[in-house]
Amino acid sequence: MATLITDECINCGACEFECPNGAISEGEDIYEIDRDLCTECVGFHGNESCQMVCPVECCVPDADWVEEEVDLLAKAIRLHGSESLPSFEELDEKTSRFRNENWVNRDV
Repeated sequence: MATLITDECINCGACEFECPNGAISEGEDIYEIDRDLCTECVGFHGNESCQMVCPVECCVPDADWVEEEVDLLAKAIRLHGSESLPSFEELDEKTSRFRNENWVNRDV
């Protein structure tokens, strides 16, 4: 699932600079996530960085935009190049929420 920012956003900006893809930007009323750039931090972190730093927990999975781990990694590779990211076989609990049993939104 892509991540979205709910209207509970307090515009603190903590999430914007944590995103490894530059997918988060200030919108008209709240911060927004560009689905085309969001990789749910696959390839970078075992949890989604925006969720980890959000003080009001408004960065949540978007049930209307479900993506698979392999597709998210492919998107990250398109954005950053394969030399800076692990291969699909190398993903682990530190580089993919799909492999992290402690992922904060596992039940979603």
